[in-house]
Amino acid sequence: MNDINKQQTALLVGCLLDQRNEERMRLSLEELGELARTAGVDVLDVITQNRDRVDSAWYLGSGKIQEIAQQAEELDVDVIIFNDELSPSQNRNLEATFDCRVIDRTQLILDIFAGRAHSREGKIQVELAQYNYLLPRLAGQGNQLSRLGGGIGTRGPGETKLETDRRHIRRRIGELKQQMDEVVRTRNLHRERRKKNQTYQIALVGYTNAGKSTLLNRLTEADILEEDKLFATLDPTTRQLELPSGKEVLLTDTVGFIQDLPTALIAAFRSTLEGVQEADLILHVVDVHHPDFEVHMEVVDKVLKDLKAEDIPQLVVYNKADLLEGSRYLPRAENSIQMSALHDQDLKNLLDQIEGIVLTGYNMVELIIPMERGDVLSMLHRAGLEMEQEYSEDGTAYLVNVRIRPDEPIFGKLIPFMVHPPVQNEEEW
Repeated sequence: MNDINKQQTALLVGCLLDQRNEERMRLSLEELGELARTAGVDVLDVITQNRDRVDSAWYLGSGKIQEIAQQAEELDVDVIIFNDELSPSQNRNLEATFDCRVIDRTQLILDIFAGRAHSREGKIQVELAQYNYLLPRLAGQGNQLSRLGGGIGTRGPGETKLETDRRHIRRRIGELKQQMDEVVRTRNLHRERRKKNQTYQIALVGYTNAGKSTLLNRLTEADILEEDKLFATLDPTTRQLELPSGKEVLLTDTVGFIQDLPTALIAAFRSTLEGVQEADLILHVVDVHHPDFEVHMEVVDKVLKDLKAEDIPQLVVYNKADLLEGSRYLPRAENSIQMSALHDQDLKNLLDQIEGIVLTGYNMVELIIPMERGDVLSMLHRAGLEMEQEYSEDGTAYLVNVRIRPDEPIFGKLIPFMVHPPVQNEEEW
């Protein structure tokens, strides 16, 4: 019984390339250790080798691989985790050399994602990514496949499915893509409906473990899982957020970003991340207490650029400021706030700052609506606009103050009732 419950052990292996940024390599290996911890693995040692390029057959030099094999045997480790994505041939050679499982960074992340995907969409995306990763690696694996199942880097499709031939796996990929297309169509319909209703949308983005879920929970009482682990939240969550003025907006949490996110996962989760493109405002949450937070910010900015979302208004939330000792240099941003998601006053200040940005695109308009035009008043109520109304002194009309964006569909219908209608070509309109 104890053996069944025993924590799995691992060696981490990295290749330090001359042309790679040393700081980023250090961060990448540290993250691999965090990923292993998140997957429930005890890391016994980290082994690296400096090289000018990755060995096409063995990843590292064959002599170093033999050293690692000996150390793995002495320590009786369960798995060896490589920091880069291994090619099918590298994977086969290494599997034949070691007496334990061999996985790479991609498989480790896929395993974590498989364990944390709860929505139908998340499960489809992860399974699709797993099959796309495994398909080119099936040829020639033979008895190595018997080692798969029930361990780190192998959660999901399972041993039986992986032993079927390529044709069956391709068929399953086709089925998953069809299911994903249906999910995307449904999400796009919801997105179009929100756009039609002019619902203001805010997207929470940031490096994994920056505190996005904690912030969403504290602002909206969303009850999302919070853990001090990488990728604690995988499925995107949208909640309604009420601003101090009473205006309601939508706040969406997204999957955390990470350095060297596997290509298979970027492709699988692109449809989810594309929701960021529809946002009116991006809250970029940064763990300012992390020693590498500036590198984290660069990674997030790069992903936003890849998504063509870099021009969307952004508020940088320097989170976990309560953990800082003394002052720390923070990169300048057009809009930013230093705070802790655990402090009520900080949350109030954040809401005030969000509201200031949200209301920038709105104009307060005065309307005089005759009593017999109750249909106009009903239209305003249906649109859910922030408004105040009273009767005129002679009782023949409604006096209405309404906050509205000039690009809202009903704006043009209100012009005849405006006390100060917009002048044609006037810049503010």
